[in-house]
Amino acid sequence: MALRLCLTLLLTLLCLPGHASLRQAPEPELRTLLQRTVAEADSFQDRFDAEVWLLDMSTRLTRYIPAAEERLSLLRLVHREASKAGLRPDLVLALIHTESHFDRFAISSAGAQGMMQVMPFWKAELGRPQDNLTDNATNLRYGCTILSFYLRKENGNLSRALARYNGSLGKQAYPAKVIGFWHDFWYVKP
Repeated sequence: MALRLCLTLLLTLLCLPGHASLRQAPEPELRTLLQRTVAEADSFQDRFDAEVWLLDMSTRLTRYIPAAEERLSLLRLVHREASKAGLRPDLVLALIHTESHFDRFAISSAGAQGMMQVMPFWKAELGRPQDNLTDNATNLRYGCTILSFYLRKENGNLSRALARYNGSLGKQAYPAKVIGFWHDFWYVKP
């Protein structure tokens, strides 16, 4: 059974397109949550834990972001925003890996922007047209909040939450890709 699941996941990952398709329209509850979260302005409880996590993830991220200072800055932001939203930072890294390959200037064919590929309509929905979705802090704040909302909406079902995030609810290709990257590259035992 486990071998069959792994083979299915592998085949799914090999057949996936590079970027996400259309996102779903905003829900009023999510709009309110994003407004509150975006308006707020660190996440490590222990200095040793921070150093271990940052070093481990920085090493993994080197192939995508060669500059150490840039990597560490991004990792601190990912950890802060993921923790604030109640998400695992390593899961958020897997989502970024899937969505943009850590390209902060990525734009999808549907118009999604930044590392987490956030749709720009959210800026208008929140009354924040000045927000820059290619700014990592802004993009992570939006993206983590959206994923966290969908995870709660789906009662912790990660596959369904990821499909909602991607606008592909009912399909498994996108969730399988994110979960595959998470388990193969980014997963850290709690």
